Amino acid sequence: MLLNWKSTKVNTEKIKRPNPSRVRDHLANERTYLAWMRTAISLMGFGVVIVRLRAFHPPMLPSPGNGWKLGLLFSIVGLLTVLLSTKHYFGVRHDIDYDTYEPTDRWVILFSLAIAILGTGVIYYIFTIPSSLEGLMAPE
Repeated sequence: MLLNWKSTKVNTEKIKRPNPSRVRDHLANERTYLAWMRTAISLMGFGVVIVRLRAFHPPMLPSPGNGWKLGLLFSIVGLLTVLLSTKHYFGVRHDIDYDTYEPTDRWVILFSLAIAILGTGVIYYIFTIPSSLEGLMAPE
């Protein structure tokens, strides 16, 4: 049986690239994707930290409180960041290949709002600690 080997020689006349900075654009897209991944990992990690801090609540506290909800919300937003940024990465990759990429503002607005809401939740959570805990946390 004979194997039909293709030539490894590349015919440069057949390759026609409309965008001379195509490789640079793909690398920039990948760097942006990796930045979103770091953001997602940070959000999920912060959510885990918030939930784990609940384990250190003083014994006088009658219930575990609502910190776990905020931690869960951070983790969910982190997971959504992974999913949406992966979808966005492949969409931009396709647009770069076909030289049709146009930047959109929706991702910046969406994640700015998400982080603003989560930050507001953290601030609210910190300042709504019951007064009975304030004496336990502050040194006398």
